[in-house]
Amino acid sequence: MYARNQFVKLSCAIAFGLLTTAAQAESPTLAKIKRTGTVTLGYRESSIPFSYLGADQKPVGFSLDLCAQVVDKIKEDIKLDKLAVTLQSVNSSNRIPLMQNGTVDIECGGTSSNAARLKQVAFTVATFVSSARWMTKASSGIQDVKGLDGKTIVVTQGSNAVGFAQGIKAKGATFAIVQAKDHAESMLMLQSGRAAAFMEDDILLASLRARAPDPTAFAFLPETYEKVPYGLMLPKDDPEFKALADGVLKGLMASGAFTKLYAKWFESPIPPNGENLNFPMSDALKERVAHPSDALDF
Repeated sequence: MYARNQFVKLSCAIAFGLLTTAAQAESPTLAKIKRTGTVTLGYRESSIPFSYLGADQKPVGFSLDLCAQVVDKIKEDIKLDKLAVTLQSVNSSNRIPLMQNGTVDIECGGTSSNAARLKQVAFTVATFVSSARWMTKASSGIQDVKGLDGKTIVVTQGSNAVGFAQGIKAKGATFAIVQAKDHAESMLMLQSGRAAAFMEDDILLASLRARAPDPTAFAFLPETYEKVPYGLMLPKDDPEFKALADGVLKGLMASGAFTKLYAKWFESPIPPNGENLNFPMSDALKERVAHPSDALDF
């Protein structure tokens, strides 16, 4: 009887091991990366400090540093001596389609997770928590969102701010909404006076303000909107690949390495011009670092 029980246990262990190996092998993203010997990272050109063009027009940023750690783990897991890394520029409009069609394996930008996007792509545990806000010219005299009535405001095409602005307008605001192709164009519209306010996630506005010739020329309105988690964007329906990326991020958070990377990009001078965003980690993000999660609710 003892021998039989041991045989059954051994058989179950072998079966479990085979199932685990098979499950790992089922990741279509990892299979493609192993087959091609290449992983493609999507990056943004102006989403400071997450992903943007630094010195010599080379992409740098907080999200790219996190992605580099994930790439190291991919290389280790699929046992490749060499793994080529291709960088693909993406924007608000094409980042999800390029993920869906397999052009990009991980988007290392400043993208927030929401219910609508989760129907199309996946996200890692949160790497940042932001709130949408309005930024205006300090000289405009606008004190709150009511001061925007009758004026033109700008949002970046494809961003969460589009829905936020439309929701505010649906509740009775009378501003006109225009959509710019990217954050740089939105900022230009505000700087040039073609828009009275620019609505976007607070950290992206802070980073754009820091890069302006005169950061003091811009001010935030007091209103803040719901908290939203950012994460590295991944292909949908590939839980093995998500588990790998989540495992890397959770390890960085537990070791304190994540907090050091945050300080490097949000609280220190950053390339190419040495601006300091002076943006300490929020309580909401501290909670996610202590207890990693990809949940949308706070």
